[in-house]
Amino acid sequence: MNFRENVREGIKSIKSNTLRTILTGLIIAIGITSLVGMLTAVDGIQSEIEASMSGLGANSFDVASRSSGRRNMNGVREKSYAPIKFDEAVRFKDDFNFPSTVTIYTRASGSAEIKYEEKKTSPNTSITGGDENYFSIKDVKIERGRNFSALEIEFGNYVCILGTEIVKSLFDKNEDPLNKTVKFYGNNYRVIGVLEEKGGFGGDTEEDRNIIIPLLNAKRLDRSGRMRYNITVMIQDPEQIDYAMGEATGYMRKIRGNKLGEEDSFEVLRSDSATEALDDMTNGLRIGGLVVGAVTLLGAAVGLMNIMMVSVTERTREIGIRKALGATPNRIRQQFLIEAIVICQMGGIAGALMGIGVGNILATALGGAFIIPWLWITVGLVVCVFVGLASGVIPANKASKLNPIDALRFE
Repeated sequence: MNFRENVREGIKSIKSNTLRTILTGLIIAIGITSLVGMLTAVDGIQSEIEASMSGLGANSFDVASRSSGRRNMNGVREKSYAPIKFDEAVRFKDDFNFPSTVTIYTRASGSAEIKYEEKKTSPNTSITGGDENYFSIKDVKIERGRNFSALEIEFGNYVCILGTEIVKSLFDKNEDPLNKTVKFYGNNYRVIGVLEEKGGFGGDTEEDRNIIIPLLNAKRLDRSGRMRYNITVMIQDPEQIDYAMGEATGYMRKIRGNKLGEEDSFEVLRSDSATEALDDMTNGLRIGGLVVGAVTLLGAAVGLMNIMMVSVTERTREIGIRKALGATPNRIRQQFLIEAIVICQMGGIAGALMGIGVGNILATALGGAFIIPWLWITVGLVVCVFVGLASGVIPANKASKLNPIDALRFE
């Protein structure tokens, strides 16, 4: 009995027990579905977020107000610091002499209500104030209309650029919003542009619910004086980013009046630190997916082993006949291992296909991209081979050690 005959006999045995094979393969398929599905969803979400953050490259960093009032690892509340003021940010932009481009921006509101004639938006609109470099450095694209002019930036004119969700809420489908007048916080603003639609993770569309106005105009909305101004610096040579961050830190300490020996009253962060945090999060989700898949596959392996043990008992007389005809213990062992691996591969292929579907449905629902995870499909099918071997080795050894005379007597 050669290897080809063993494969043929193994498949024949699987076909003769169709229902049992389907149920066993389904157990394997569920394990592979959970494994491939979870990892596909994580990769799809990560792919979409990385695409949306692609404009924040390795050649830029942020100078921002330091978060205050937090507790450190010892439970002690950290010192509070005043936010970066408008004049401080402008001074930094005007005088920072490192070869770079600088933008200043601020979030004027996160709960504004925008009106146009008789229509109005929900009170969840964000208002961002930006300067002439904001769009290029922060990778915010204008789909229709234009950017702010130099005079509009200098004098803080009442002009604005709308996100797509706001346009959909205020204007009819075929109505052109350009040069129309919208109203918020008691002021009339002329629409000069519409932002490119971005969408968002988890169905959140905050970027599309955003209005951008000139920075000086946003400053006028700051009646309490608590607005935080952020600075993003884009340097020409990415290899000099650490040096540029050091220069920015020293210069901002001078502007803020931080004394020698005092800690910084602000934060200087690389723009790609958010990507690193994302990688840490997705790696944790991947580990979780692997654990869930491994536990499910462990249960499937035990179930498959039980099925193969029952199969050995049912086919004891058949094994005796084959041994009487000259089949060696190695060939008997090989046949049962082949059966276990084939069942696992059938379940693995079905599970991989279901995992692609489930993972992409989940990723799409959470705002991710559609992907085909060839790596995880390959990993799943390889895992199925090992599961089949682990599940079949004990039943196969039992079958190969049967005494042919005793096996022929078995009823």
